Amino acid sequence: MPDIALIRQHHLGLKGAKAAADKMVATLDEKFDLSGDWSGNTLSFSRPGVTGNLTVSETEMVLEVTLGFMLKMMKAPIEKAVHEQLEKVLKEAPVAAKKPAAAKKKSP
Repeated sequence: MPDIALIRQHHLGLKGAKAAADKMVATLDEKFDLSGDWSGNTLSFSRPGVTGNLTVSETEMVLEVTLGFMLKMMKAPIEKAVHEQLEKVLKEAPVAAKKPAAAKKKSP
């Protein structure tokens, strides 16, 4: 069971969500020395004492983080930083272009 679990809806599309996830992890890498790799639509990341996954879809981001024993004592500030960063990248990301609706045929 993860120590931190966040689910966020978005309107970025899959490509936009992946770009936002990359941006978020890059910022968290600077702050917390995280590294990560994509496998399909899941970004797995780790550093000593922290492991997690960020799974993206067309409309949702699911983040699960497991903290090691020593970092569990710092769960609140870590969770706050992750939440703030996720909200920031979702707010700043461009909204995916909507696909045009199929043209209706007119009856003769």
